[in-house]
Amino acid sequence: MLAEYIKAAIQQATYKILDGGEGYLGEIPGFPGLWANAPTLEACQVELEEALEEWILLGLKLGHTLPEIEGVALDFPKMEVA
Repeated sequence: MLAEYIKAAIQQATYKILDGGEGYLGEIPGFPGLWANAPTLEACQVELEEALEEWILLGLKLGHTLPEIEGVALDFPKMEVA
């Protein structure tokens, strides 16, 4: 399920060339605060996927509601620790 979620999210990514040709910026709509930049498009895609993985893990740890992507949701009930 996690791999499906990441793949679906990455397919929604948008990339643009930074001013002055200084590299690329990648973002995924609906994922606030998630972005990556790198000197090449390929490197930016790799950086964005790594950032997405970390964004997901942090969101789950903090109990955030993560966006549903193409019918795939990663929301789990928050567990109480005694």
